[in-house]
Amino acid sequence: MQTWILFALLTVASWGLYGVLLHAGQVAMGDPQNGRYKAFFWVGIAYFLIAVLAPAGMLLAAKASWVMPGKAIGLSLVAGGVGAVGAFGVLLAFGAKGHPAAVMSIIFAGAPIVNAFVAMSIHPPAGGWSKLDWRFLLGIALAAIGGLLVSLYKPAPAGAGKPPAGHAAGQTAPK
Repeated sequence: MQTWILFALLTVASWGLYGVLLHAGQVAMGDPQNGRYKAFFWVGIAYFLIAVLAPAGMLLAAKASWVMPGKAIGLSLVAGGVGAVGAFGVLLAFGAKGHPAAVMSIIFAGAPIVNAFVAMSIHPPAGGWSKLDWRFLLGIALAAIGGLLVSLYKPAPAGAGKPPAGHAAGQTAPK
């Protein structure tokens, strides 16, 4: 197996856990009003620890040059900003009562579609857009349909729709 596939699978596993753990952290804050912002604060701390300190350590260990072109810095900052806005969007979706399974399915089905079209806009396909392989277009459609189906037909959590303990279905609590 090629090394890049292992790293891609690491990202799949990490981002696959991201939404569920972020939602759990938000709920565990015990603050329905501000729990999502508190959780996102700690996500930012984790990003700092991993995305700032780890590469800085690797650059120092490699005795790398710290000279970086302004354009590269700007593009990298925009990429980080877009990533942070996306992470914040996840939290806002949860705060608007989006279920993690639906929210993350839409994101993970939609993001590759956006990526494919933006990448093709920057690096147009040979022969132009009209020469796109039908299987590529089918893949785009299947990604969109898959995200929709997972969102619409996600399984209900255990205990959903069951009457409270001690009450038979259809009965109301005594007044």
